[in-house]
Amino acid sequence: MTELYILIGILVIFIIFTVYRYFKQKKILNSLSESEFREGYRKAQLIDVREPKEYDGGHILGARNIPMTQLKQRLTELRKDQPIYLYCQNGSRSMRAALILDKKGYKDLYQLQGGYKKWSGKIKKTKKLDY
Repeated sequence: MTELYILIGILVIFIIFTVYRYFKQKKILNSLSESEFREGYRKAQLIDVREPKEYDGGHILGARNIPMTQLKQRLTELRKDQPIYLYCQNGSRSMRAALILDKKGYKDLYQLQGGYKKWSGKIKKTKKLDY
């Protein structure tokens, strides 16, 4: 019976943490429709947080690739005085990236609602030559 109470307690803590994180993300990260994203991303830092192979397969024209796995080490590449527009494949990694950026003092954060897979604008593919 004690194990059941412990399991229920762990489950309750997990649910509370998940709900807290969800509302924190909503507070620090503004989700924009494709048209809203299009209006502002040229005046901002456009960051693709997907891995390099995904980025090379196609990315929004003008985006810089700073993968989630490298974000903490490459924070010096981002300016705090300009908006940051984030996107990934479907939105989950850009939410995690926003949490990291918020902790480091970046405040003007936006994401593409639905991620790259919902993007219908101009894209660029990076061609890698094999020698």
